[in-house]
Amino acid sequence: MNDILPPESARWEWLEEKVRNLMARFAYRNMRTPIVEPTALFVRGLGEVTDIVEKEMYSFEDKLNGEQLTLRPEATAGVVRAVVEHTMLYEGGKRLYYMGPMFRHERPQRGRYRQFHQIGAEALGFPGAEVDAELILLAHSLWQEIGLQNVELQLNSLGQPQERKAHRAALIAYLEKNVDALDEDARRRLYSNPLRILDTKNPAMQELVDGAPRLYDFLGEASLRHFDTVKAILDANGIPWTMNQRLVRGMDYYNLTVFEFVTTQLGSQGTICGGGRYDYLIEEVGGKPAPAVGWALGVERVLELLKEQGSQVPALAPDAYAVVPDAASLPQVMATLQKLRALGVSVQMHTPTTAGEGMGSMKSQFKKADASGARFALVFGSDEMARGAVTVKALRDGDGQQAERQLSAIDGWADALKISG
Repeated sequence: MNDILPPESARWEWLEEKVRNLMARFAYRNMRTPIVEPTALFVRGLGEVTDIVEKEMYSFEDKLNGEQLTLRPEATAGVVRAVVEHTMLYEGGKRLYYMGPMFRHERPQRGRYRQFHQIGAEALGFPGAEVDAELILLAHSLWQEIGLQNVELQLNSLGQPQERKAHRAALIAYLEKNVDALDEDARRRLYSNPLRILDTKNPAMQELVDGAPRLYDFLGEASLRHFDTVKAILDANGIPWTMNQRLVRGMDYYNLTVFEFVTTQLGSQGTICGGGRYDYLIEEVGGKPAPAVGWALGVERVLELLKEQGSQVPALAPDAYAVVPDAASLPQVMATLQKLRALGVSVQMHTPTTAGEGMGSMKSQFKKADASGARFALVFGSDEMARGAVTVKALRDGDGQQAERQLSAIDGWADALKISG
């Protein structure tokens, strides 16, 4: 579990702001759910024989009432629980998104930690394949917004429960004939969750898995039509994709469309975003039957991939840095800075770190102004202050040009200090 400190935290804020703006353009609204939920919610929603439930959840007993609780390992189950609890679908479908920490007790890897962060989007109450495609377009738009490259979209369809049941029987029969080739995990899942065996990372089992019955061959007309619609919309939007018939995702609640955005630049754990349709989860957690689809991305993994690709994430820096030679002028200086901040200007004031040594030399203050990343220095010298003015000096461009500005006319020149200006 990591601390996220400046300046690294600025990268997170940049990504979160990009997400908020994009979600608004797609008409998705923010939702925030508790970090702690009843353990039964995840067991019921994710599946008892998933790795998350069996090995990775941080679960504990509430000492006050004995209730079994779990730090959320993912957010979809909690979102669905809240939607049901607050009858949010009473007036129709909802488009929602979230950001926040998740917890899994797994082996830390590059870009993957035991406390990690996800950003996710969920569309609940909409049965159409066009919403599956909309969510994929949303994720693809985010990669374009942040400049992420070389990310491959993989698609599959898990069909409907009755189709998976027929495939399950054929898959078990096939695996039983080859039981000697199964590893320990596969043998344990042979009858409880054989579909997950197809997602094995064990190289020794790849040939066996490649020859297994394909779920796609068991899909009925409606499931195929749903999937074809998704693919047609992606094609119409110029979104490249590949078919991955071994893609099953790690939770039991998925049906029909599943998808992942993957990279080869982060080692063996290449998925940065994944999701799909989960039409039966709402009923599973106690609500009236309703369709749903969504995805989640790993924040650490996306930021790590941006860094790997050499993308320059803008650093957060103040618009201006206030150079204050004389402490006696601080009351008037700080009143001016408050006016600038109220007008939307980001200003950092020079503040000594050692008591009793005054404000420090102009040279040292300008050095700190430059190190702050500010575009301008605001020099509140005694001569300027006597004239009711401040000197605005360019630090990043304009060859250090400077100009005197009247404090009484602050509304007229404040915008010129802002990056957006």
